[in-house]
Amino acid sequence: MTKDSRPVHAGDPFPSSSQPPTRWHTLSRSQVEEMLQTGTRGLTEAEAARRLGVYGPNRLAPPKRRGPLLRLLMQFHNILLYVMMGAALITALLGHWVDTGVLMAAVIINAIIGFIQEGKAESALDAIRGMLSPHAMVVRDGVRREIDAGELVPGDLVVLASGDRVPADLRLASVKELRVEEAALTGESLPVEKTTATVAADAPLGDRHGMAYSGTLVVYGQASGIVVRTGAATELGKINQMLADIRSLTTPLLRQVDRFGHALALTILALSAATFVLGTLWRGHAPADMFMMVVALAASAIPEGLPAIMTVTLALGVQRMARRNAIIRRLPAVETLGSVTVICSDKTGTLTRNEMTVQKVVCAGHVFDVGGVGYAPVGDLSVDGRIIDPEHYPALAMAIRAGVLCNDARLCEEDDLWRIEGDPTEGALLVLGGKTGFSQHLGDEAWPRLDSIPFESQHRFMATWHRDSDDMPWIFTKGAPERIFDMCSAQWGADGEEPLDIDTWRRMATNVAAQGLRLLALACKRAAPQGESLDFADVDAGFVLLALVGIIDPPREEAIRAVGDCHHAGIRVKMITGDHAETARAIGAQLSIGVGKPALTGAEVAVMDDATLREVAMEVDVFARASPEHKLRLVQALQEHGQVVAMTGDGVNDAPALKRADVGVAMGMKGTEAAKEASDMVLADDNFATIATAVREGRAVYDNLKKFILFMLPTNGGEALVVIAAILFELILPLTAAQVLWINMVTSSTLGLALAFEPAERGIMNRPPRPPGEALLSGFFVWRVLMVSVLMMTGALGLFLYELDKGTSIETARTMAVNAVVAAEMFYLVNSRFILAPARLSGNRYVLLAIAACIPLQLAFTHLPLMQGIFGSDDLTLLEWAKVLGAGLLVFCVAEAEKFIIRRTPLAARLHHA
Repeated sequence: MTKDSRPVHAGDPFPSSSQPPTRWHTLSRSQVEEMLQTGTRGLTEAEAARRLGVYGPNRLAPPKRRGPLLRLLMQFHNILLYVMMGAALITALLGHWVDTGVLMAAVIINAIIGFIQEGKAESALDAIRGMLSPHAMVVRDGVRREIDAGELVPGDLVVLASGDRVPADLRLASVKELRVEEAALTGESLPVEKTTATVAADAPLGDRHGMAYSGTLVVYGQASGIVVRTGAATELGKINQMLADIRSLTTPLLRQVDRFGHALALTILALSAATFVLGTLWRGHAPADMFMMVVALAASAIPEGLPAIMTVTLALGVQRMARRNAIIRRLPAVETLGSVTVICSDKTGTLTRNEMTVQKVVCAGHVFDVGGVGYAPVGDLSVDGRIIDPEHYPALAMAIRAGVLCNDARLCEEDDLWRIEGDPTEGALLVLGGKTGFSQHLGDEAWPRLDSIPFESQHRFMATWHRDSDDMPWIFTKGAPERIFDMCSAQWGADGEEPLDIDTWRRMATNVAAQGLRLLALACKRAAPQGESLDFADVDAGFVLLALVGIIDPPREEAIRAVGDCHHAGIRVKMITGDHAETARAIGAQLSIGVGKPALTGAEVAVMDDATLREVAMEVDVFARASPEHKLRLVQALQEHGQVVAMTGDGVNDAPALKRADVGVAMGMKGTEAAKEASDMVLADDNFATIATAVREGRAVYDNLKKFILFMLPTNGGEALVVIAAILFELILPLTAAQVLWINMVTSSTLGLALAFEPAERGIMNRPPRPPGEALLSGFFVWRVLMVSVLMMTGALGLFLYELDKGTSIETARTMAVNAVVAAEMFYLVNSRFILAPARLSGNRYVLLAIAACIPLQLAFTHLPLMQGIFGSDDLTLLEWAKVLGAGLLVFCVAEAEKFIIRRTPLAARLHHA
């Protein structure tokens, strides 16, 4: 029986498309066993083998790969390169081998650069498959044994222990203190306590406590579970399929360059065809001679150096960002960051410190605020903004002591960095003790522990027995507020023990929880156990309630500033987290995200159609309990609204949204390999502030690319105008095709490279993001290109004709024309550093270095016999060199005069804003 032909029944883990999937989290163990025809002895070997044939192995399908040869060939799929290769073919047929060689060299160089730029193949799917457990402990025929996890089938009974990776999706049958790390799937910041209880059908993934999912990690306890889904049908498999189905989007810059390249190529072809027709039919030139002129025209107009300069400029941006802890994995992402309009950020560890911190302590009659963040034991306690001494508040002092003593975590300092060993919530209580001078070491010495009852999920509390320095017995307990409330008959007030006001405590618990804080209650009893050890009978009643403690993972200070910087730069920041809505809303308020707006949950996103979600996604800034599908839909909704989206994440659940986003940003410290491989950028420090810094660098990169294009196009335009004028007015061709390619590939690229090193201009983060559909060349840029092109044509062609009129040889006149264009480029490079501001040499030493490198190249072009043989150049005298410099100065002076005039018009303000 094949997988496609197998019968489908109600309990089928792989239902047909017409049958809704089984909601295993709503079914009891007995129902699951009945539907999958299994039990406490597991499956028989024969039945397991049969089901393996029906359902297939418990593996994820490998992705389709594009080989290196095909990737290399695809680099030639560029309309500008097609034009150049066509010209090279025809020049070869005509026997002009030097021109053919120069043209093909330009094509091959650009293809190789593109191949290297594409980088390593996408491997996010490999990373997800690497999360699957290689082995599983299974019960078959009543015997426990280890098998290859790929052989698991629905109905198998799997045994889990601490440290195991869950091998398939399981409906838990029995648990003993089971805690599972599900952050990679759900975004939940702490390990999840598991039970065997059923939950509602619409419960989000993170709240399905009776399920254990493939790829998650058992961090504590033991359990057994029935396999309900394997391979592609698991939650991990669904994410894998989502990732495989997502087509990576091209970047705004690449879209702009692509449109620009098509328009330029069509213009060049049309201009060349028109020139050829006019030259042959109107002027009567021989077709072969006319074609060589047209090749020179095409070569002069094509910006051969653009792909190389783009790559170098982006690579320099990569280096600068790497120094700021932003590791770029794909070059175009550098520039895309500069055009981002929305940043969707994960919460835990990115916007927050991932260090649980006590922020409030509620005692009878007082609410204390706790200063300081993170695990460093530094901070003050205050009431209504007034710093207090905890020793003056007996209930507070005893509550802090209880939190330190009733604790199994450890607070350690290494290399001036504080870290927690153990449960982060318990660690927060140790830090609170350190802030008030009651350290763990002091507590162990003065209040030694004699016995304890460890925390268990079914009891929801921990208790410890101590003796103080006077040899008096004490029992301390901490746990869930409602559980501790049941154990207390009194509260510790200003005058000692007093009757318990349970209504006030419950109201305070509700108020603090509404602020997004996790709550713990602390209580004590001055008594010894009834026997020789601490027992549950000793903690049933008689306790004095000390305090409620509010704990939260606080926002990073630098993230608060960075969010403000993003808002100032016109970038919306949205928080999309797997955590609870109250926690997300509280953190969002501290970060100025979604203030005064509701938080939307994943369940609410699930019932919205795409049109509604597009509108809601723009209005709401905090999204909680979000699943992978929800995150992906939110990113798509924002993109369909015309936004350029950056998405941060660290888990496998984030990988589809990271791949779909215009810029996927993964966490380097706590991120999964799947998230990193699906991303365009990795944050080495897991810090949101690094994204804001990267956006600034991205904007600078785009500015520099625009400056390069503004520098390069007039060079091509000037050369093209020289050739067109020569054809139309029946002049000798002032520049050969090989000479044009020398200018474009060698000198233009050498000079233009200096603009990649330009520092970011002042106020770059005060601008709004540029519109995603903005053209690469504005009307003003077109004017500047035309103006400088005419100036370069005037200088080069004028000098060429003047020298011919004097009787100078054609080789010398052409050499002067080439050098006039290059000299104009050198001077115009200084103009191009600032679009409107006056030219200056300081601030970018690479401009001077580029000019210094270009001068010997031109001297070699002019005076070396080898170069003269290749390019037909000739020696120049000092007077002739002076004339060349004069042609260059013409461009510089007129360009600066144009800037001066425009700076005094209303256009200047609009250009500066853009």
